[in-house]
Amino acid sequence: MLRSSGVMEKNMLTRKMADVASGLRAVRDKVAAASSRRHPELAYFEPRLVAVSKTKPAALVIEAYEAGQRHFGENYVNELLEKGHNPDILSKCKDIRWHFIGHLQSNKINKVLAVPNLYIIETVHSKQLATGLNNAWPKFRKTEESLLKVMVQINTSGEEEKNGCQPNEASNLVKHVIENCKNLKFTGIMTIGKYGYDPSAGPNPDFLKLKELHSKICQELNLDSRAVELSMGMSSDYEHAIELGSTNIRIGSSIFGYRPKKGE
Repeated sequence: MLRSSGVMEKNMLTRKMADVASGLRAVRDKVAAASSRRHPELAYFEPRLVAVSKTKPAALVIEAYEAGQRHFGENYVNELLEKGHNPDILSKCKDIRWHFIGHLQSNKINKVLAVPNLYIIETVHSKQLATGLNNAWPKFRKTEESLLKVMVQINTSGEEEKNGCQPNEASNLVKHVIENCKNLKFTGIMTIGKYGYDPSAGPNPDFLKLKELHSKICQELNLDSRAVELSMGMSSDYEHAIELGSTNIRIGSSIFGYRPKKGE
C-alpha cells in the first residue's frame, strides 16, 4: 500500500510538472498578446514575468526553471528561506532570481538578505524598513559596489488588509530611499489591485492610481520615468495591467495551478 501510494504521488508530481510547462507557455503567449495591444509609447520594454511559487514544492520551481523561467516570487519569509537554500534548487537553478513580494518585518531582514540569488525586495512600505535594509545589506552583498534592488509598495486600494504606504506618503518614501539609503537601488513602485475587479467595467482604478503616482514621483524627484518600474498585475488581471503599462507581473496560479485558500 505504501509503495502504491508513493507511485501515485510520483505520477501526480509528473503531471503537475507537465502542467507547469504548459502554464508557462500559455502565460507567455498572453503576455505577448497583451504587449501588442499597448499604446506605442510603451513598446520600449517587455514586461518581466515573475512566477509566484507560494505553497508549491521545489520540484515545480525546478521544472519552471528548466522551461526557461528565471524570476520567481515568494510571499512568505519561511518559504523563501526553504526554497532559496534548497540544495536541488541551488544546484539545478544557478541563475534563479528571487523576488520577495510579501510583507517583511524588520526582525526578518537578515534572514531574507542571506538568501542566495536574492534579486529584489518589492515591498518596502516604510522608512523604517528601508533604513533597516540599507543598514543590513553591507553584511551580505557580494561586491563593494552591489546595491540591493527595492521597490516601494503603495496601498492604492485603501484596503486595511493590504500592506504598503499610503499614496500621499509615496514620494517621501521614495525620496528617503534615494537620498538616505545608499546601499539600496530604487527601481520602481508596486501595488496589489483590489481583488475581484472586473476590467470590463473600465480601467482598474488601482492601476491608474499607480500610474498617476509614477508620474508624480518622477516629476517631483526629477527621475527618468522609463527607469522607474510599475509592478502590478497577478493571475486574474495581468493582461489588463500590461495594457496599462506594467513592467513586472506576478503570476502564480496561472502557472502552477490552483492554490487552496486557508481552511480548505
